[in-house]
Amino acid sequence: MPENNQSDVTEFLLLGFTNTQFSKWCIFLIILPLYNITVAGNLLIITLVLVSPYLKFPMYYFLSNLCLCDVMLTTNIVPNMLFVIWRKGETISFGVCLLQFYIYGVCGATECLLLGVMSYDRYLAICNPLRYASIMNFKQCLNLIFWSWFLACLTAIIPVIMISFLEFAGPNTIDHLFCDIDPLLQISCSETYFVKLEVIIATIPVICFPLFYIVASYIHIFITVLNIPSTSGRQKVFSTCSSHLTVVCAYYGTMLTIYTVPSKTKSTNTNKFLSLIYTVVTPLLNPVIYGLRSKDIQRALKKLA
Repeated sequence: MPENNQSDVTEFLLLGFTNTQFSKWCIFLIILPLYNITVAGNLLIITLVLVSPYLKFPMYYFLSNLCLCDVMLTTNIVPNMLFVIWRKGETISFGVCLLQFYIYGVCGATECLLLGVMSYDRYLAICNPLRYASIMNFKQCLNLIFWSWFLACLTAIIPVIMISFLEFAGPNTIDHLFCDIDPLLQISCSETYFVKLEVIIATIPVICFPLFYIVASYIHIFITVLNIPSTSGRQKVFSTCSSHLTVVCAYYGTMLTIYTVPSKTKSTNTNKFLSLIYTVVTPLLNPVIYGLRSKDIQRALKKLA
């Protein structure tokens, strides 16, 4: 084994789905329209927030950045994934693989942080409404958005640097749809224990802490809602955060299933299908859920039309 840290492998072979021709056509014809709808729907919400006076509120600024995350995430993964599925495998250079993994990590971390920020916004609006306008002003809103992106970019670079120092001198076949950390570590010739440890330490603050904060925020929100005397009042207040809670459950539910359930208990194809849901279906939730539930977005859309 070489003693330096340089990789002998200059490119990887992504296998995609090694199924029949019929399955390939089915998967391709499902993913392609979903990808187009996802990008169009998220870009529509971003446009509405930029141009509509009905959406000049912190919640929608956070939502537009969440939609930007989803567009970046799905565009980073899906076009190349479709090519891999169509060709029944395709090569990707070592540098492009690391770049794809980095963008994937940035988008995932930013989305976690933004979901935490949005729960803070809902907590203030429901549990402390009299101080909401003074606390969640435009400057504070921009600060929260900036730090969400900045911390995500900073955190995501750590596993990329660690992987770049690993040796890949053996098989270069990645039995997956894109460059994710587990498939990369599985084909490395180096000892990966410390890489996994560093990744866990680096990702806990941006993945687990927002989740804990979201849970704590919604405990306070539920208590506040239950103290409202009228049923209609409780429904009206809770409806303002039901969309966010739905997105949180879907996003974290899929992500935790992929990365916390031991891979030995899941087949390779199961991992691939879960990754498909995470990168194709989950980014579609924001425009669908908020578009159906938010009267402000519906009104802005009618005005734009």
